[in-house]
Amino acid sequence: MYGGNRRRRLTSRATAGSSAALRSAVRRGRPGRNGEGAGFDPLSTRGRLAWLNSASASIGTTLDLERTAQELAEFTVPDFADGAAVDILEDVLRGEEGSRWTGTGIPPTRATAISAIESLTSLEPTPVGETSVVRVEQHETLLHRYCLRQGRPVLLSRMREDDFIKVAPTRSAADKMRAAGVHSYLAVPLIARGLLLGSADFVRGPGTPPFSSTDLALAEQLASQAAVFIDNARLYGRERAHVVALQRSLLPRATPVTPGLRVNAEYAPSAAQHGVGGDWYDVMALPSGRTALMVGDVMGHGLAAAATMGRLRAVGRTLIALDMAPERVLARLDLATRDLEDEQVATCLCAVYDPVDSTYTLASAGHLPPLLLDGRGGADFVDVPVGAPLGAGVIPYDPVRLTVPESAHLVMYTDGLVKSRHADLDHQLDLLRTAARGLGPAALESGGLVEQAPAGASRFDEAVLLGATTTPADPADLRVWRLPQEGRAASVARGLVTDQLAAWGLAELADVCELVVSELVGNALRYGNGPGELRLLRGDRLVVEVSDTGPDLPQIQHADLSDEGGRGLQLINMLCRRWGSCRTVSGKVVWAEQNLPS
Repeated sequence: MYGGNRRRRLTSRATAGSSAALRSAVRRGRPGRNGEGAGFDPLSTRGRLAWLNSASASIGTTLDLERTAQELAEFTVPDFADGAAVDILEDVLRGEEGSRWTGTGIPPTRATAISAIESLTSLEPTPVGETSVVRVEQHETLLHRYCLRQGRPVLLSRMREDDFIKVAPTRSAADKMRAAGVHSYLAVPLIARGLLLGSADFVRGPGTPPFSSTDLALAEQLASQAAVFIDNARLYGRERAHVVALQRSLLPRATPVTPGLRVNAEYAPSAAQHGVGGDWYDVMALPSGRTALMVGDVMGHGLAAAATMGRLRAVGRTLIALDMAPERVLARLDLATRDLEDEQVATCLCAVYDPVDSTYTLASAGHLPPLLLDGRGGADFVDVPVGAPLGAGVIPYDPVRLTVPESAHLVMYTDGLVKSRHADLDHQLDLLRTAARGLGPAALESGGLVEQAPAGASRFDEAVLLGATTTPADPADLRVWRLPQEGRAASVARGLVTDQLAAWGLAELADVCELVVSELVGNALRYGNGPGELRLLRGDRLVVEVSDTGPDLPQIQHADLSDEGGRGLQLINMLCRRWGSCRTVSGKVVWAEQNLPS
């Protein structure tokens, strides 16, 4: 809306001289700025129709609401008016449906676009981005009363002395309009699909004819077209906001604190049309201080891709919680993806980090390779065997085991970070590696690689970045012993655990821990070809682990009253917070967790 203080300089699109020359030209049938070939002849029906037809090529070129409003203002200056301003209802800018204002006071609108010739820069309309209720000295105008309350246009063909205060929202703004020589005013509502979205008002200054009823009809037709474009942008913005909100709600809200690893995650939605969809990541703390990392990308965009992503992440999280190896997780995820009704395909990279030996176990389902920075200036992509994407039905997947140095930084990402329509993928990956080398440890851990990546802020696809930095584990929190392959292994294990708990000041856990370790070692002797290692880890909880070379994972058995065995795992299940087992290269590991004293 025209009026306001001098806080922001008006956008100038043409000079007064060029405006007068243009109007003289169109009356002689010469081309104008918007009319290609025929020009805008306001005196002929053909000229008006040609001008309106050209509006569809100049307005609504994007699905950005504010940009569409600016295109409307620029299209009308200087061909139709010397100055134009577009105001959009606050509800519409929030993605809601607009409606005629029925409340008290000034309708809440926001100045969205302005355009004017050079001679009217002294008017300075309400600055773009400022709402109509910011300044208390504003009063209701004809635009508020008729356009926003009743959905009717306003035409003041020849403005009289008392008309300026009816048009401008403040007395000082009315004085500026009078001093600039504004003599004619026109305002039309922006209505699309029966919904009021906002208003557009126009002024003419010295050297131009006043607005007529024909101009009013022309402005209403133009506003009707522009309102549809603005409403399309509103609907797209609302849908995109819903998809982004769904996407963020399906991603982890925080990453867990895990021993030996510092993890940071970044999700960056794209501003491009259909740029939001199925990228996800997950971080899970596993027994024995291990950490599971997962990054995936559903092929496609929109709500369908986001919903599929949520289902795959839930399945993957469940499988990881069962302490499966990364390659087995991907194999099960492939089966789950094939069971989806919408026949989606996704890529996925799964990794498990063990702080005891500083190793990653990685498996890939058609995903881009992770980038490893060694902390000494070197950066290389990890050579992970690339399996088929999830849903393709080509399994198994091959894992790779990688030992990393202290302070190494592993970067897992989706293709939105490097995707380009013009450059080769290998070239983009080289640029990503170069950008990562140029960032310090603090920038890497704070997600700085998202902005420094080849796609940068101009990326047309969403991106996920998951970074994991190895940290020195406290050796005092972990104890590992090799147990003898004989009957006294349980006694040795009990002694080792009792002494260590006393040294940690956790003697009150000794009774339960002795029973647990006795059962685990006993099962290893009976079913696992003898125990291997005993590990005791003190973190957020106390974890006891016993490894063996047996192939079968333990299960709780139903024991009758007369049975002599079969109750060991039942006791562990009752006395511990949780327990489980997982396969290893040489056999399996059985573990149990206890809560630490408050």
